[in-house]
Amino acid sequence: MNRYPLWKYAILVVAVLIGLVYALPNFFGESEAVQASPAKSNVKVDAATQQRVEQALAAAGVKPQGVILEGNSVKVRLDGPESQLKARDVLQKALSPDPADPQYIVALNLLTRSPAWLSALRAAPMYLGLDLRGGVHFMLQVDMQAALTKKAESYSGDLRTFLREKNVRHAGIARNGQAIEVRFRDAQTLAEGKRVIADQLPDLQLAEVAEGGETKVTATIKPEAARRVQDQALKQNMVTLHNRINELGVAEPVIQQQGADRIVVQLPGVQDTAKAKDIIGRTATLEVRMVDESTEGRSAEMGSGPVPFAAERFPDREGRFVVVKKQVVLTGENLTDAQAGFDSQTQEAAVHLTLDAKGSRIFKDVTRENVGKRMAILLFEKGKGEVVTAPVIRSEIGGGRVQISGRMTTTEANDVALLLRAGSLAAPMEFIEEMTIGPSLGAENIDKGFHSVAWGFAAICAFMIVYYMLFGVFSSIALGVNLLLLVAILSMLQATLTLPGMAAMALALGMAIDSNVLINERVREELRNGASPQAAIHSGYDRAWATIIDSNVTTLIAGLALLIFGSGPVRGFAVVHCIGILTSMFSAVFFSRGLVNLWYGRQKKLKSVAIGTVWRPAPDGAITKAE
Repeated sequence: MNRYPLWKYAILVVAVLIGLVYALPNFFGESEAVQASPAKSNVKVDAATQQRVEQALAAAGVKPQGVILEGNSVKVRLDGPESQLKARDVLQKALSPDPADPQYIVALNLLTRSPAWLSALRAAPMYLGLDLRGGVHFMLQVDMQAALTKKAESYSGDLRTFLREKNVRHAGIARNGQAIEVRFRDAQTLAEGKRVIADQLPDLQLAEVAEGGETKVTATIKPEAARRVQDQALKQNMVTLHNRINELGVAEPVIQQQGADRIVVQLPGVQDTAKAKDIIGRTATLEVRMVDESTEGRSAEMGSGPVPFAAERFPDREGRFVVVKKQVVLTGENLTDAQAGFDSQTQEAAVHLTLDAKGSRIFKDVTRENVGKRMAILLFEKGKGEVVTAPVIRSEIGGGRVQISGRMTTTEANDVALLLRAGSLAAPMEFIEEMTIGPSLGAENIDKGFHSVAWGFAAICAFMIVYYMLFGVFSSIALGVNLLLLVAILSMLQATLTLPGMAAMALALGMAIDSNVLINERVREELRNGASPQAAIHSGYDRAWATIIDSNVTTLIAGLALLIFGSGPVRGFAVVHCIGILTSMFSAVFFSRGLVNLWYGRQKKLKSVAIGTVWRPAPDGAITKAE
């Protein structure tokens, strides 16, 4: 009656072993580290970089606990904060001798102390939130007026194109702040121009005024369109920040909107505020310009003459200079996608770009009008431009697909594609709040949270053992398994644990033991009604199951509502809460019954069970102790 088949015990053992393996990394803690990652897309991090790091540290007398080449960065594990700071200074001087033009970003970080065999099994600790791990917190203000000005500039260029395509003559187009002013000389062209604006640019509202013999039409962005522009600017900035930070290996960053024009950025584990700012500010933008092939331009390329007035000079990847015109043909705003790939003819690494409709049209026109001339594709990072490639236009290029190639390696092509996808900020931002939470404060929060969970667990176990005796022991072991599985699942999901999450963990213990209380009381009730011990155990578990399901499902619904509609700390609480409910149903019902069946199931003539005192009402109404 109360026996599990062997396969059920096997499932329970495997579940506990997996839980133990994936929960273990959380007990090894973290050590101080320094991370070196490239500051430019054309800078590589490889075994040679790792060797440079090791040599620089050895020369300075810094003994690292390990130097790891991981992805596109080198991580150095150290034995304390003093060594960490010293190593950072050493590596900054060794890897970036020119502070004005750094080749690498050297930042403070934290690394797990998990042994190699656990890492080989993909067992990693939970991410810790800013309140537990320490790190940096920024609040950024988005310049919405700059976003509107930028949009007005874009509308100004579009308007010139539309009027030219429709053969509508005008006396001049100029942008004045966030307004676009168009002048017409007669009523007919005025009517045609207003019709073009209404058809092609419906987000603009018009006002006209007579000035001498001309009519000036002032176009401004409609209020509802302005709100859309501002919302899009905020969302694009958040996406850009997220892409950029993810690519630099910051674990579980928090990037959230706050209010109408502010963004909160939290980087757990990053202790260097200056470097964190550098990470956030590092974005790449793309520009397409025509090469200045005049005599003066060629002289400037060779270094034998000054750069022409309407041109600029930028280096290419091999250090040679290319003189390009200042007029920008296309920008990264017209870019919808960038993917690394290979040139179909030469099989060299390349980056394939996809342009939007406007960019496709402009690119087609420019290539048609400049066949035989050179076009330069420039990449700007941190205000410094570099010519990625400057090919000769062989024919008109349509379809919105462009290829960048120019003696790039596969890694460089991937880096350029990532940077271009991260894109530029839609509007400027400024830091209005900075806060650094030190690892010591995070460690204190972890210590307090751990003690709250541990003391709560101990108090529950003590009560259960005193009140339910051996069944209380079974319940306490099941509660420990519940906590183990909860930590293991959070680690496997690589969830971020915060202080609210630790509160949910403590709450999950109290809710999990409730299922065992229901089962134990149901077994007692069956014994009270005269059932045999084996029948009481069987009926107690079976009849308590429906009640346990009902109570947990209703609680799970509330947890899912918090998960769906909540944000920030509320979501952190909800994640732990929901997973805790699911693990409690497994441990409280299936695992605890497995223990009970293992202990009592093979006893054919069981006369009593150790479940505490069972009080049975006597025929005369008195309550007596059941024998």
